Amino acid sequence: MILLDTQILIWLVLGSARLGRQARADLDSALAESGIWVSAITFWEIAMLEQKKRIRMGMDLPTWRQELLNSGLNEHRLDGATGILATQLSGLNSDPADRMIAATALQTGAILMTADADLLNWNASLTRQDARI
Repeated sequence: MILLDTQILIWLVLGSARLGRQARADLDSALAESGIWVSAITFWEIAMLEQKKRIRMGMDLPTWRQELLNSGLNEHRLDGATGILATQLSGLNSDPADRMIAATALQTGAILMTADADLLNWNASLTRQDARI
């Protein structure tokens, strides 16, 4: 099971060349097995980035989200246990989205695919994959 960090979902959807060859192959394989996931907070983070005009998705976000879910992307809903765990992640930056995504990956045992240096370098027992490779 692969859990995508927010920027990786954006890279995937936009067909970005930043996404590495191995990451693409792993995502293709996971998609065939219904194994690509995002945390629900990823959609919140994308909506916030668009609202701040830092990204432009080019379509209505609720429609975009539903199309992604219809195409095989899975959404992991947040719950109280995830919220509590997110506050207990010693040594991780204070970004709430990073914390919720990391907590989701830890709870589910997913591989977190990211290019975020804070998440990649965080000293924790979280399985990660650098999406640039």
